Amino acid sequence: MRKIRCLSNALCLLVSALLVAAPATAQQVTGTLGSPDATTSISGKQLPAPDPKFGGVIKNDALQSKAWWAPRIVPPKGAPNVLLIITDDAGFGVPSTFGGVIPTPTMDRLASEGLRYNRVFSTALCSPTRAALITGRNHHSAGFGVISEQSTGFPGYNSIIGKDKATIGRILLDNGYSTSWFGKDHNTPAFAASQVGPFDQWPTGMGFEYFYGFVGGDANQWQPNLFRNTTQIYPFEGKPGWNLITGMADEAIDWMTRIHQTDPSKPIFIKYAPGATHAPHHPTKEWVEKIRAMHLFDDGYNKLRETIFENQKKLGVVPKDARLTPWPNEVLKPWDQLSAEEKKLFVRQVEIFAAYAAYNDHEIGRVIKSFEDLGKLDNTLIIYINGDNGTSAEGGPLGTPNEVAFFNGVSELPVDVQMKWYDVWGTELTYNHMSAGWSWAFDTPFDWFKQNASRLGGINQNMVVSWPARIKDKGGLREQFVHVIDVMPTILEAAGIHAPEVVDGIKQAPIEGTSFAYTFDAKNAKAASKHKTQYFEMMGQWALYEDGWLLSTKVNRAPWQAFGVANTDPLNNQIFQLYDLNKDFSQSDDIAAQHPQKVKELRAKFLAEAKKYQVLPLDASVAARVVAPRPNITAGRSEFVYTRPMVGLPQGDSPFLLNASYTITADIDVPQGGAEGMILTSGGRFAGYGFYLLKGKPVFLWNLIDLKRVKWEGPEALTPGKHTLEFDFKYEGLGLGTLAFNNMSGLGRPGTGTLKVDGRDVQTIKIERTLPMILQWDESFDIGSDTLTGVNDADYKPPFPLTAKLNKLTIKIDRPALSPEEVKKLEGAQAEALDGKPLTHVQPGPQ
Repeated sequence: MRKIRCLSNALCLLVSALLVAAPATAQQVTGTLGSPDATTSISGKQLPAPDPKFGGVIKNDALQSKAWWAPRIVPPKGAPNVLLIITDDAGFGVPSTFGGVIPTPTMDRLASEGLRYNRVFSTALCSPTRAALITGRNHHSAGFGVISEQSTGFPGYNSIIGKDKATIGRILLDNGYSTSWFGKDHNTPAFAASQVGPFDQWPTGMGFEYFYGFVGGDANQWQPNLFRNTTQIYPFEGKPGWNLITGMADEAIDWMTRIHQTDPSKPIFIKYAPGATHAPHHPTKEWVEKIRAMHLFDDGYNKLRETIFENQKKLGVVPKDARLTPWPNEVLKPWDQLSAEEKKLFVRQVEIFAAYAAYNDHEIGRVIKSFEDLGKLDNTLIIYINGDNGTSAEGGPLGTPNEVAFFNGVSELPVDVQMKWYDVWGTELTYNHMSAGWSWAFDTPFDWFKQNASRLGGINQNMVVSWPARIKDKGGLREQFVHVIDVMPTILEAAGIHAPEVVDGIKQAPIEGTSFAYTFDAKNAKAASKHKTQYFEMMGQWALYEDGWLLSTKVNRAPWQAFGVANTDPLNNQIFQLYDLNKDFSQSDDIAAQHPQKVKELRAKFLAEAKKYQVLPLDASVAARVVAPRPNITAGRSEFVYTRPMVGLPQGDSPFLLNASYTITADIDVPQGGAEGMILTSGGRFAGYGFYLLKGKPVFLWNLIDLKRVKWEGPEALTPGKHTLEFDFKYEGLGLGTLAFNNMSGLGRPGTGTLKVDGRDVQTIKIERTLPMILQWDESFDIGSDTLTGVNDADYKPPFPLTAKLNKLTIKIDRPALSPEEVKKLEGAQAEALDGKPLTHVQPGPQ
């Protein structure tokens, strides 16, 4: 360390203030304090670091005074660049690095130059894992017990990362890093994603200086709801074939190059979170053709599972004595029992998924190559995590051309219907997902899926870590228990930076993860895991890991069974299973009956952990939470008035019309020559509604998950002048109030819509089944034009601007209220699902 030269007592006091409580190795000052080129590292105890006391001299005039500049804050010497990669919805058996058949040469190369980890754990769901990853705290501690779209008003479930849990981005930023986030942001609350803000829960408000990506759980990769920082952008307009997987790689490469060229000495942090392989699976045609030519899946998913398992044993990433659990015939039809048409469709589905995964790995490789081109790869810590949970089965047993259908309770669309999309599968015309049979295979050597927090198929990921300057055990395998909460403390240790005690004047909650940097050394290859205990919980399914033991609740709901009655006592109303993962790698041998005392002990331990980390109250509901009330800008309002065009209002902050009666009134002026264009729309090609003028005629249209469109249309074009257009909808169901009784009978019921022109009824149509849950999450509420995709391609192409003058648009919503008689009936009623049929055995557990 360079010797510090103090020019005065004041300067010596300054240095002491900057470096207080820091270990000697962190006290690094370069240059002469007070000069413009002076830099210093900080203790990091308090962020941001306190402004130093002025160390110069001030007299009556400048000639007699001495200027003084505070030193720039820089990380400790040798702090690495950090590239943190996390892919989406990918199980253990997806990448070729860990035995999969999908080629992932980027991950393979990093593994050969670094380390492989086969016991890396997620939370079983997207944004909970990501919240844990960036905060170093458990997902409930960080407010993300579930995804934000399911958030409820409890500390562990409100989807708000507390001010006492500064992110890895914020800590590195205040210690002198340039920080960025590319791709998926599923940690901004769905009720705080509009231009009203607040923006403190956006990446830029959480310490990531630069953000380029989409906000929400999924995105159309051809036309995403894309943001640069907090401004929506449309780089794909006029560029056929543009895809976000390439677009975000280009943007990351551009950003890192600009930072390097501006200040080559400044280390950078990139959180790189592509949407792949979450649905919709949207690879480019080039990659689809490459994968199809390989014929990887012609023998079906049962055979694929066996192949992956054999590969894993050959690679040594699973033990030789590991066993597969039996195929779940009662849940998923074996391949040899499928029809020829089913096989044809399912192979098409999985080839698109595989192309998406391979394409994504290739683009990640481009980003890594750019570190190499800049001469920075040697001192770059790359953490490449395969999946934020296990492979998704939300496509159901049959897959789907439209994932929005699943979120509205349609989980098994007949194969003959799906075949209509066979030739365009994976293009902009689909929001596609694959058969869950493939998902089961891609979670090999484990079973079950994303959402299943009690099974390793939902939570056991894998990872490679490369840091050429530090890791010398090239190609090594690490089998220590690692959880995503361990990533943040590992990065801090690698950078020589301490977790802060206070940020913005707020005392920080303890980091709950444990650094795994000790595993970087070859001498610790077989060292005992330092992370000893970890709970898992997701929507009422839970597990407790303790030093090799795993207590699990038996799966009582497949992921696509999201619309039934919830288990009312998920803490106790369970069948408990016990595994010794030290001897049973794949969770295949339940030994609960032989160790009842251990089961009792771990149940008590789980409850203690649940109390400690804000897991309570346990809630086993799934779809019901999607429509739960939240503190968005529409809360408590039933009337909305707009007087000029605007676009981009996200679903979580816009008027919610489902399961209610409503009236939409538009006062417009039609110019000479007539008018056309969008008055109001919400959603898009895969679900939504639109109120527009088509060839001068007023139209209201409901797009029912791209399976059916109901269209009201005026008989003639509007004449020039003032007109009042109205769409009035009368809902026949009981509404969201039935959810309070663990009953979904009030949702998705019939309703009758009437289109009116200047007070005159022009068309009335009844819809027998309305949408119960969501429109299309990644499409917005737009007035005066239509962004991204349209609700009816046959009628118009976006942006379809309104050429009439909009004077006033009014939306009035009349939400059903339960009468005392209805409440009494519901209290004694048998539960009903969305289709009105009685439910008798969803999530029962032991009785």
